[in-house]
Amino acid sequence: MRIGIVGFGVGGRLFHLPYVQAATEWELVGVVARSETTRAALAAAAPGVPAFASLDALIDAGVDAVVITTPPATRRELVLRALERGVHVVADKPFAPDAATARELIAAAGAARRTLTVFHNRRWDTDLVTLQSVLASGELGPVWRADFALEQDDRSVLDQGPDEGLLRDLGAHVVDQLTQLFGPVERVDAHLDWIGEGEQRVDVGFFLGLHHASGVFSAVSSTKGARRDDRRMIVIGREGNYESHMSDVQVEQLRAGLTPSADADVWGVEAEERWGVLTTGAGATRVPSQRGDYTEFYRDLHRAIVAGETPNVTLEQALHTVAVLDAARASALTGERAAV
Repeated sequence: MRIGIVGFGVGGRLFHLPYVQAATEWELVGVVARSETTRAALAAAAPGVPAFASLDALIDAGVDAVVITTPPATRRELVLRALERGVHVVADKPFAPDAATARELIAAAGAARRTLTVFHNRRWDTDLVTLQSVLASGELGPVWRADFALEQDDRSVLDQGPDEGLLRDLGAHVVDQLTQLFGPVERVDAHLDWIGEGEQRVDVGFFLGLHHASGVFSAVSSTKGARRDDRRMIVIGREGNYESHMSDVQVEQLRAGLTPSADADVWGVEAEERWGVLTTGAGATRVPSQRGDYTEFYRDLHRAIVAGETPNVTLEQALHTVAVLDAARASALTGERAAV
C-alpha cells in the first residue's frame, strides 16, 4: 500500500520516516515539506523521496494513507481534510486538544469509512515490552502500584500555546502506556509546572496520580524544564518489584546512525548493563531486554486496513487517553481530584 507523511520536523524525521521505510508492506510516496530548509533535510535523510507542497498534492499523487505529524494546532483540519479525501489516517499525538475534538475526529472517520488511528508508538518501547514480559510471567503477583517517569532535558522541542504543552505531549504517551498495562483510569490527581504568561503560558512538567478501575494506582511524572533526564519504570506487586532505568533505545540508535531496516539484528535491544531488575522472595535477577520496534505500528496498520480490522491503537483507547489528560488539567487547575 502507498503512504505519505505530512510534516518533517523532529517527529517526521525521527519517529515516522525510518519506520515507514522499514515496514516493507508500505511504499513511501512522499513527504509534505514546504520550506527550503525542511526540503533539504528530507533530501539528506531520504534521497529520492519527493517533497510535496500540500496535503492535497500528496493525496493527488496517489496514496492509501497519510501520517499527520504537523504541529498540534494544525492537526485537526488536516485529519478532517484527509478523511474527506478518502484516505486512511495516522494522527500523531496528542490526538486532539480535548475529548470533544477527539469525538469529532472519530465521527468523521466513521462517516468516511476510513481507518483513523493515533501514533502511540511508545507501546513498542523497549522498556515497556520488557516490563510486559515480566507482568506476563506472574512473578510479581497481583500489582498494587507503579511509578513511571519520562523526563527529558530538552525544552527546544516543546510545543507552545494554551492547547499544547508537555502534558499533551509526553503525557499522552505515558498515560497510554499505563492504561495498556493496568486498564482504564477512573480518577486523576494532578500537578503541572508552568512557564510563561497569557497565551504563551505552557506546562513544562507534570505529576499525575492515576486511579485505575482495576485497583492499581500509578504515579507518572515528566519534565522538560528542569535539566533532568530520567526514564524509570517501577512496578510493585504482592510478591516483589521490578525496576527499570533503560535508555530511549530506538532514538539513541537513530542518532548513532543506525536504522531499523539496515540494523534489524540489533535494533531496539538495550545494553545488558541497563537491564531491569526483578526482585522477589527468590532474590534479585536481571531481566534480559526484549526487542522494541516502532515499525510494528506500521505493520499492524497495514494488517488492519487490508483485513478490515481494528488497529492495535483503537479510537476508544485514544479517546480515553485524551479524557484522562482533560481530567488531569482540570485537577491541576482546581486542586481537586477529577473524574475521567
